[in-house]
Amino acid sequence: MNTRTPLETPSPTPVLSVAFNDDCSCFAVGLNTGFCIFQSDAATLRTARDFRAGVGLVQMMGKANYLGVVGGGRQPKYAGNKLIVWDESKSKEALEISALTPVRGVQLSKERIVVVLQNSVRAYKFAKPPSLVSAYETANNPLGLCCLSARRIAFPGRTAGHIQVVEITTGNVSIIPAHSSAIRALGVSPDGELLATASETGTLIRIFSMNNCARLGELRRGIDPATIFSLAFSPSGTLLACTSDKSTLHIFDVPNPRKPGRNQDPENGEGQTKWGILSRIPMMPRLFSDPYSFASAPFESGEEPIQKSQALSDSMTLGTGKVPKGVIGWLSDTSLVVVGAGRDARWEKFNIVEDSDGRRHCVREGWRRYMVGSA
Repeated sequence: MNTRTPLETPSPTPVLSVAFNDDCSCFAVGLNTGFCIFQSDAATLRTARDFRAGVGLVQMMGKANYLGVVGGGRQPKYAGNKLIVWDESKSKEALEISALTPVRGVQLSKERIVVVLQNSVRAYKFAKPPSLVSAYETANNPLGLCCLSARRIAFPGRTAGHIQVVEITTGNVSIIPAHSSAIRALGVSPDGELLATASETGTLIRIFSMNNCARLGELRRGIDPATIFSLAFSPSGTLLACTSDKSTLHIFDVPNPRKPGRNQDPENGEGQTKWGILSRIPMMPRLFSDPYSFASAPFESGEEPIQKSQALSDSMTLGTGKVPKGVIGWLSDTSLVVVGAGRDARWEKFNIVEDSDGRRHCVREGWRRYMVGSA
């Protein structure tokens, strides 16, 4: 019989979802019992809301006065096809939006509520009651991919691999043929000017201008296919972080002629490659000339498999079939955190440091199982 005392108490409840607020100063997690909000810089608990019922998705607006909440878990608080805008300052429901199909994602701003469904995106005016402003058809979008900035909304198009960019004030729609396979991850820069995309293949990340939808460049994560978990721009928009099921965090210089990065040619916005002179030999495969990350570091995907376990199968109701892992939040241009969900929900902090030769490295500062002692 094993009588050894465990070194650390396991997480008392699985985390069903993870999402950062606009400036990544906080992140919210959905639980079988409600939701919690943590300070990002040290994963310290800020708010715990016990509904005694499950929240499968929670998205903050700003500093968490309002949150978009969707039911989930073993005993959902709300139906999966219903979005509740929760007013945390008053501890009550503020608004309600119902749909015909389950809600896959939500984005909030002071003017808009964007509800993401399996095959459509619906934009509402933030008012009581909410009024539908526009609706758009999409390809299958089980992950609820959508980015909302002050001026635009970006989400998958009707054709797999395409992106729709909607101007909020005019309603004009632009189509970006970003990839040849389905979109797996999206990220928008804090100023709303740049869009990063990755497909199900997961080898290339493409950067587009949100102003004219022009492709500014592409970055190579690797050669082997991978499932991209998260894409996130740094506060200045000059760096991009990426995580995948390879359990590696990559940091790239962003190809943007208007904001040249450290290893970037200001004439064309292209970054340096890792193959040196080989990248200049004619007729070499393109992987030799593609810009790679300037720094990388392993992160913990957790002890459970990335595919949802049987124990979690009745807790995950959003239809993604995956435990969220590797969600990125930038604290500054030199510091970021990576947060995961599931029973082994982890928070890790990384810093970008420069050595005496001017080379930049990504170094892990610390980690913790953030739900231990918080539930």
